[in-house]
Amino acid sequence: MVSLYPITIDNHSFTAVSVQLPKTNLLAVMSDKGYIMCGALDVALLNDKLKDRGILAGRAVGVKTIDQLLHAPLESITIEAEKQGITVGMIGKEALLKMI
Repeated sequence: MVSLYPITIDNHSFTAVSVQLPKTNLLAVMSDKGYIMCGALDVALLNDKLKDRGILAGRAVGVKTIDQLLHAPLESITIEAEKQGITVGMIGKEALLKMI
C-alpha cells in the first residue's frame, strides 16, 4: 500500500509518503526543495555519484512511521543539507523547516 498525504509543520506544508513493502516500510517527507527519509536513503550515493545534483536530504534510521521520522534525529545528511544549516542529530521536522 502507498499513502501520500499533506502534513503541516509550523504553518508550512509538506508531503508525506509511506510505502508498505514486505517486512519494511519506506518513509519520506518532502518540501519543494528537499526531503528526509528512512534508513533506505543512500546518502553516500547522493554525496558521491549524484553530487552534481545538489540534493538536499537527510536520513533517519530505525523509524517505522512518519511521526517517528519527524521526531527522530538525522543519522546522516547530504552535503547540500549541511550548506542549508542542517546537522547530523537534528530532528526531522527541524530539518524540514530549513528546507522551505
